[in-house]
Amino acid sequence: MNRLSRSALAQLPQGVAPGYDPAAHGVGILHLGAGAFHRAHQAAITDTALAASGGDWRIAGVSLRSADLAKALAPQDGLFTLIERGAEGDRARVIGAIDRVIAARGAPEAVLGPMADPAIRIVTLTVTEKAYGIDRSGPDADPAHPDVAADLDSPTAPRGVLGLLVEGLRRRRAAGHVPFTVLCCDNLPENGAMLRGGVLGFARRIDPGLADWIAAEVAFPSSMVDRITPAATDATLTLAARLTGVEDAAAIETEPFCQWVIEDRFAQGRPDWAAGGAIFVDDVAPYERMKLRMLNGAHSLIAYAGFIAGHALVRGAMADPALSVLARRHIAAAAATLDPLPGIDLDAYGDELAARFANPAIAHETYQIAMDGSQKLPQRIFAPACDAQRAGQDLRPFAFATAAWARYCMGRCEAGAHYALRDPREAEIAAVVEAAGGDAQALVVGLLRLPGLTPEALLGGTFEAQAARILRDMLARGMVAAIAGEAV
Repeated sequence: MNRLSRSALAQLPQGVAPGYDPAAHGVGILHLGAGAFHRAHQAAITDTALAASGGDWRIAGVSLRSADLAKALAPQDGLFTLIERGAEGDRARVIGAIDRVIAARGAPEAVLGPMADPAIRIVTLTVTEKAYGIDRSGPDADPAHPDVAADLDSPTAPRGVLGLLVEGLRRRRAAGHVPFTVLCCDNLPENGAMLRGGVLGFARRIDPGLADWIAAEVAFPSSMVDRITPAATDATLTLAARLTGVEDAAAIETEPFCQWVIEDRFAQGRPDWAAGGAIFVDDVAPYERMKLRMLNGAHSLIAYAGFIAGHALVRGAMADPALSVLARRHIAAAAATLDPLPGIDLDAYGDELAARFANPAIAHETYQIAMDGSQKLPQRIFAPACDAQRAGQDLRPFAFATAAWARYCMGRCEAGAHYALRDPREAEIAAVVEAAGGDAQALVVGLLRLPGLTPEALLGGTFEAQAARILRDMLARGMVAAIAGEAV
């Protein structure tokens, strides 16, 4: 069987190949964090945009940590198979939007060179919440973040996100080029403004004049992204070969649903992303809150409670009647904290979320979703809990999710097996767990008081007391019984 490449496109079944000649389009986007989600989401939508309207908008992807994807895509001319998996079956298409993937680890010039090239008009990012090094209270750069600290010491040879963006923009300014637009696509609240604050904070520390130029000249539109994309497995590659007739070392799978809401502020144009279903708005924040609270919040609940209850996959957790009830309760509680959104029926959106979580074709691991909890809970759980408290609404759904996270933070299954938290604050969390010694009240109080984690309004009152009582029940009876008791 031949390997996927430009020369193999003619062998593909009808409708599978890109609807345009990839080689005929130049690169106009640099993307930091070219993982599975980016390839299933922004790259796929850009692929549709190119087929509809053309333009020099192909993508140079950047892998910040590993060279594996760059090695897999190089022999394939950047091509890969995207498999959409739903209850109605599987559909494969080959994406041609990515020109190449750059392995950036230890090679900053490989990234900074394209950033300085005026042909690059947009830099997009999906690097996960923890990678930015942003102090969200500002927002500002966080000098305690390892990448930020290293890049402040060596700003012309950066390794981290803020350092790369600032040095790339510095080079554009020095050469007299128009700056690129910076488009964040990660699950951060008001992610454009958040990233702008981090970039400006970094720049001010090394060159106040550069910071002033960035503040005046560089656009940081916010965006909201949504598409459930599990990690690829050997079964994914086997399925891709069966559906396309060629081998693909970089195939990925995803759900049919895809959403992208973007603030339409681009200094040098953009692809026809609307052709791929993107929605352009003046203010993305209400859509962002909807997704973070309803989808991501319920996902976190399912991940922590489901993992400890023995459910390896989200679909398995949703097949548990009691946990499914709690997921739907959480979605409804999150929806109650939101203002009406024009064109969106929140009840219908909640029903759609439950159906997506239960999709039998998507093997999304609870352990994958559970990582980086300290970075995710503030916007997914604590922010809606604060609004619910102000409105006199029920806090228990958010307290249950918090208790499930605290139970997960203990780092051991109920049978005694240990697992890594995979959280940037893992050492701090472990110290709290050890000091608590299995006492539910002490554990909840200690975790919620990690510096900068929990809003003051949630400390010392009903929310904290509920979370401690729920955790005590989880420890005494086990997670399965606690879930069943809560769902009654």
